[in-house]
Amino acid sequence: MRIKIILAALCVFALTNANAQKANYKVALLGFYNLENFYDTIDDPLTNDAEYLPTGTKHYTGEIYLDKVGNLAKVISQIGTDVSPDGLSIIGNAEIENEAVLSDLVHHPLLKSRNYQIVHYNSPDIRGVDVALLYNPKYFTVISSDHLFVPLFDADGSPRYTRDILFVYGKYDGEDMYVMVGHWPSRRGGEEVSAPGRATAAGVCKHKIDSITKINPDAKIVLMGDLNDDPVSPSVATVIGAKGDKDKVQRGGMFNPWVEPYKQGIGTLAYNDSWNLFDQIMVSSGFLSKEQSGFFYREAHIFNKPWMLQTDGRYKGYPKRTYDFDTYISGYSDHFPTYLVLLKKAQ
Repeated sequence: MRIKIILAALCVFALTNANAQKANYKVALLGFYNLENFYDTIDDPLTNDAEYLPTGTKHYTGEIYLDKVGNLAKVISQIGTDVSPDGLSIIGNAEIENEAVLSDLVHHPLLKSRNYQIVHYNSPDIRGVDVALLYNPKYFTVISSDHLFVPLFDADGSPRYTRDILFVYGKYDGEDMYVMVGHWPSRRGGEEVSAPGRATAAGVCKHKIDSITKINPDAKIVLMGDLNDDPVSPSVATVIGAKGDKDKVQRGGMFNPWVEPYKQGIGTLAYNDSWNLFDQIMVSSGFLSKEQSGFFYREAHIFNKPWMLQTDGRYKGYPKRTYDFDTYISGYSDHFPTYLVLLKKAQ
């Protein structure tokens, strides 16, 4: 009997010790999604939206708009739900015309229960498209926000307007977090010719990062967006100085988890049968140590389900876009969304 009691006690000790060793984690899911020409159907005299009107070349009717809203909601509602039932707690967006289209999106039945809130500013971009941030107040509390102007000029010295950089400071589960959302200048005119514009946008971001890390080198900073450049492009690798190897990231520097996937031929959008990885999310060095009380970087993902792919035609195998030229094909976006998984040891 005494032996049985001792064995039982040892079993209880072993189980208790095993449970103590098994850590529980809180999860943070941060995403980015270019919503591809997410316009409403109302003519805005300050926006170059003529083709995205019922009378325009794309015959962009209310029925098509609502279908577009539903398609985008379908995608966003499923991102990361295998990790957390609430899905993305923060999601940056590009190519949205105004706050009204985002309001329709977050109030769609597939997303309404998440109570997404919106941070948005109008940009001076000639196409009238902006960037924005959606966040779930259950996880993230916004304290302040701003929009950072990107100064561009044509050869004759006249200003050329692009999207502002959205900057948001808040608390994620009580922890300070800084988020920047960008949609850097396009490659129109050629990659090399247009590169200085993206370097300028990157410089605006870098200046903000440096101003934060000068005060706190371990600050938690997230830079996300459609950069119109790949992870190895000068704007990202040189101006931002983002490294694809965590061991090479210096204190206050930026880590880019998309370098290796890009080198393996993985991308978020395709052009001329070649993949680019423009949709990136980078994090500062403060996220890299697992031995901390706050959130740390775990992994990066591209959300690209089979139903999001074009199955025929000239864009076969590409992300299923909204239009094939002026023909509506009820797609989602010509970009795949990306997201990061962050973990925090639960107390």
